[in-house]
Amino acid sequence: MFKGFKQFISRGNMIDMAVGVVMGAAVTSVVNSLVKNLINPLIAAIFGKPDLDNVLTFTLNHHAVISIGAILGALLNFLLIAIAVYFCILVPINKFRDMSEKLFKKEDEQDEKKEISTDQQTVDLLKEISAELKDIKNQTSQGDKPRNELAR
Repeated sequence: MFKGFKQFISRGNMIDMAVGVVMGAAVTSVVNSLVKNLINPLIAAIFGKPDLDNVLTFTLNHHAVISIGAILGALLNFLLIAIAVYFCILVPINKFRDMSEKLFKKEDEQDEKKEISTDQQTVDLLKEISAELKDIKNQTSQGDKPRNELAR
């Protein structure tokens, strides 16, 4: 039971998710500050209201308030967070992954070039055996005792 939990916690995906949550919280606080201290004052200058919450509001039956501005503000906040996450986190990570994949691919190609395939090893071994057999045949035809290196 604990072993399974330990494997679950130590998986790369879980760690990536935890890093993502922490980075998302950090980016959200930066974007919220940007909205509060830059965008909302610009909205106040344009619409004469401190934020989008009170822009384009409708009241129905004196109690129900529909605020299109609040929805637009939430969408704007979402888009700013998505843009920040994409350009500040995803783009650099993807570039890093691409660079590391290319590096590992080059290393693998170099290792493959260095290694002799099993087929080539078999051919080389058969050539050596053939050369030894020719030597033995030549020695026996000349009357010498054959060197039997294959019997060792």
